[in-house]
Amino acid sequence: METPPAFPHEVWERTPSEAQAYIRALEARVEALEAMVQALQEHNRALQEQLNQTSRNSSRPPSSDPPQPVRPRRPRSKRRRGGQPGHPGHTRTLIPVEEVDEVVVLKPEQCTHCQAPLSGDDPKPWRHQVIELPPIKPVVTEYQWHQLVCAACGEVTRAPWPTGVPSGPYGPRVQAPVALYTGAYRSAKRPTQQMMDEVCGVPMSVGTIGPWEQATTAAVAAPVEEARRYVHEQAVAHLDETSGRQGDKRAWLWVAVTSW
Repeated sequence: METPPAFPHEVWERTPSEAQAYIRALEARVEALEAMVQALQEHNRALQEQLNQTSRNSSRPPSSDPPQPVRPRRPRSKRRRGGQPGHPGHTRTLIPVEEVDEVVVLKPEQCTHCQAPLSGDDPKPWRHQVIELPPIKPVVTEYQWHQLVCAACGEVTRAPWPTGVPSGPYGPRVQAPVALYTGAYRSAKRPTQQMMDEVCGVPMSVGTIGPWEQATTAAVAAPVEEARRYVHEQAVAHLDETSGRQGDKRAWLWVAVTSW
């Protein structure tokens, strides 16, 4: 070990050997403590950088952002809640008359003042539309598939199967909403089964849904691949991500959005 610079050489030489050993031990301890402090400082800097990361400056999802600071409450406004006087209203756009299914004409029969009979038409009647779902009742079609024996040669012939008729008990308009609920809407199989039974009147087993999901995936593979190629060919695509769980693992869902 070299003589510490704080001591002149002649002073260090006059220092007893026991004191020199103690000074060396203290110096080694100081070096160890300085290394520990430096490691802690680097760890704190890395931790602070990680804490400062948000969905705006990193690839972390928005759901991982820390709670926003509570903003000071503004003084209560003297305006009433809701639309203010002069503010244009926003109402649902009415469907054109020629596109509605039924028109019910309501006309008064007599004057409320003198009770005289009334006739004629209001050039601009007040229009009110009610949108309703029709009663859902499944349409069941039975195919009676005959085979006949030829009287001349004894050959058995069965009628040809109609084009587009499913070989299973359900049609494509039953399969489509099931795949929509379990796929796009992320509904579990059992609630989907209950919905089809209780709302649509179509009983089915939970085991039927899995093969339908696979069949629907295969059916839409071509348009999905076409959309994927379209996104890759665009000059600009907006990206976003979110996290979720798949079983006991954490998964990430990415989306690329273009103008179309």
